[in-house]
Amino acid sequence: MERIKSLLVLIAAVTFAASPFFVQSFAGYDPSLFPVPQIDPPVQPAGWAFSIWGVIYLWLIASAAFGLFARAMDEGWDRPRWPLFGALALGTFWLGTANASAIWATVMIFAMLALALGACARAPAREPWLLSAPLGLFAGWLTAASFASLGITAAGYGLLMGETAWAIACITGALVVGLTVLLTIRPHPTYALALAWALAAIAVKDWSTHTDVALLAALGALATLAATLSARLRTRSGERPAR
Repeated sequence: MERIKSLLVLIAAVTFAASPFFVQSFAGYDPSLFPVPQIDPPVQPAGWAFSIWGVIYLWLIASAAFGLFARAMDEGWDRPRWPLFGALALGTFWLGTANASAIWATVMIFAMLALALGACARAPAREPWLLSAPLGLFAGWLTAASFASLGITAAGYGLLMGETAWAIACITGALVVGLTVLLTIRPHPTYALALAWALAAIAVKDWSTHTDVALLAALGALATLAATLSARLRTRSGERPAR
């Protein structure tokens, strides 16, 4: 069964990485999907930040291949496989869904986030660059992306408040989740790097147009990096239980 699971993870990682080739170009939600068109919403990171997906795709495939061919029967490597498979399987269909429905895409990306965090929590501390590091990068970006999706969708449907208020609320939400994860699950530092990367991209994009959003995102990026540094220092002091 362990070998089957490791094979499923590799297949899902490959289909996830290949999914952009089977859908029309995606550069954010189509403004026409919403009653209130979302054109360059402040909660969305700058376009260059999405280049991180290339690293995520390749690292997850490399990790899954190593897991199949070298660690298929390893108990530590086996623990995160089901939640990781679930996140990758959903991710395979996410782009197609996002081109059709922002609501369902938001539901899916939060499910992906929950599964990716579950995988991070189950990953062994050993061989971090082969397993927990790519998982952390994946989950960190999903933390930012899921709340960005929520902010865009809620503002697009005119729920309660405007796009700037939703941007502030969702950046705050991403920070609450991210800092909680860093201080409890204590994932690989790549989690914090991915989340900080997304927040920095929001700050850069919004600095001249939405200064309040940009300042919150910039402070959030710094807080995220500080929290992971604190967690790593505690880990080196022996506070983290062995896994």
